[in-house]
Amino acid sequence: MRFGITMFATDRSMDVVDLAREAEARGFGSLYLPEHTHIPVSRRTPPPTGDAELAEEYKRTLDPFVALAACAAVTSTIRLGTGIALPAQREPIVTAKAVATLDHLSKGRVVLGVGFGWNEDELADHGVAMADRRAVARECMLAMQRLWTDEVAGFEGEHIRFSPSWSWPKPVQPGGPKVLLGGGAGPKLFAHIAEYGHGWIPIGGAGLTAAIPELRRAVAAAGRDPDALEIVPFGSLPDQGKLDHFASIGVTECVFRVPSAGRDEVLPTLDRWAALLSPPA
Repeated sequence: MRFGITMFATDRSMDVVDLAREAEARGFGSLYLPEHTHIPVSRRTPPPTGDAELAEEYKRTLDPFVALAACAAVTSTIRLGTGIALPAQREPIVTAKAVATLDHLSKGRVVLGVGFGWNEDELADHGVAMADRRAVARECMLAMQRLWTDEVAGFEGEHIRFSPSWSWPKPVQPGGPKVLLGGGAGPKLFAHIAEYGHGWIPIGGAGLTAAIPELRRAVAAAGRDPDALEIVPFGSLPDQGKLDHFASIGVTECVFRVPSAGRDEVLPTLDRWAALLSPPA
């Protein structure tokens, strides 16, 4: 089982480039950064955390692809992930180019965690209705995968259309980075993973014992290999018992949360999680 970290990187948190260096030096295998293009002041959708007010870091997130490119320049082994990016709120041709370029420059270290979006107001500003977000995200991902794979790629969908085109560089990883889908367990999400994903990036990790076999069955029914799935509980606050349980049920990577805060608060948390990477015999 691999281990990574995630932080809401903002203009006020620990410098993300320093965080990448420190995480790699401590043996972490991945760094994931979230995405919000903007946060509308209006609030049709309550905060996903259950809090009365949306936390400040949601309003101040760095662009994950720009930030990860800076991290790529100062690291050599750590995987560079989005956790999560919002393809329904992105133009797919431009995003495919950005992802392919990042994978090219990082020598194949990109992993693409994606989700459908929870903020109705944010989606609306991108011209996407809440009810359509899954369909739009699906077409964006299928279109980007075609651009990453085909020498001449076009796409004709309900929401995404473009004529046969050249788009280079191709990602170092054949067919593009692995795509991990976020969201709650269930037939809708698992159908998306079975069609165009390589794994699941659930928040926390509750309910995985029952859900992982369901996901494996959905992937096998689609004619794909369930043993190739990545299961990546995200934003965990772990202990050794939880990690032992995750390993026993087929989790492939666990991503620990560090606070969106300054260096003096982040580094002790990073050290605490790093101690779990090599538990005493």
